[in-house]
Amino acid sequence: MFPIIPANSAAEESGNQEGIFGFGYNGGNTDQTNKVSNTGVVAADVTGIGTARYGPAGCEYGNDKAIIGFGYDANPNVTNLTNLISNTGVVASDQAATTGTARSMLGACSFGSDGGDQGIFGFGYPASIGSDITNLVSNAGVVAADVTGVGTSRQSVAACEYGDDKGIFGFGTTTGSNNVSLTNLVSNAGVVASDQVATTGTARRYLAACSFGGDQGIFGYGYIGPSRTAVTNIVSNTGVVASDVAGVGTARNALAACEFGGDQAIFGFGAKTGGVVCSLTNLVSNTGVVASDQAATTGTATAERAGCSFN
Repeated sequence: MFPIIPANSAAEESGNQEGIFGFGYNGGNTDQTNKVSNTGVVAADVTGIGTARYGPAGCEYGNDKAIIGFGYDANPNVTNLTNLISNTGVVASDQAATTGTARSMLGACSFGSDGGDQGIFGFGYPASIGSDITNLVSNAGVVAADVTGVGTSRQSVAACEYGDDKGIFGFGTTTGSNNVSLTNLVSNAGVVASDQVATTGTARRYLAACSFGGDQGIFGYGYIGPSRTAVTNIVSNTGVVASDVAGVGTARNALAACEFGGDQAIFGFGAKTGGVVCSLTNLVSNTGVVASDQAATTGTATAERAGCSFN
């Protein structure tokens, strides 16, 4: 499969040098984006392209590009719209051909034996208890038709890569209040496994996840009801979810996360106490240590965004 190489080298081969936060809700639907540099600096708002919406998901594909898809439009209706992102972070207009069941509050991550060159969207709303549908994304950014779901149907999940070429969906809710800590592994061929028997971490929804360190992942923050949390859970390079790590930074939900610098990550934006949207960010080191809130925040306060890396 892969030769034995340092973990950080794997991350650099598969890109993840820069990131982008996009779309969301800030008093109304938005299509604004904010790039993240290879040192974790969040840039100012860029006027959006594509249908403004909230609750989409995003992932990498083709080793250096990304895609943001699905979400609620202004009506509000769930959609299956997708927007490709170039390896320079330019967001394209809505793709004319859309595929997959329209939904929101889903997760997405990359996978694939060629450095994680494909992606997958999975789970989400509109079913009253969420869905378990998945849609693969080719290394050219083409979204495939629905695949019959595996695992417990749910919404408000998060997903990230691990082990260089695999992915994991985790947490979410099966009803409006039944938070779970279930996880489902994704093979390097995009096959979703049944619920893992051993689940770890505080059950919650509206959290975020991303990879770090070249071959590990992290779930963080979220809503446990009736409060928000900042706890995190590291995912090993074999897909094992660790127990809670005490939260660092402002507790919040409906945030996003992405990789940058080849082996680091960032959590950003979301809603804090009282449902107040924010533009707070927290960097994650290449060993999975979450830093305190960055003093300088950039970008309009926004919740229910998508995050992904490119380049």
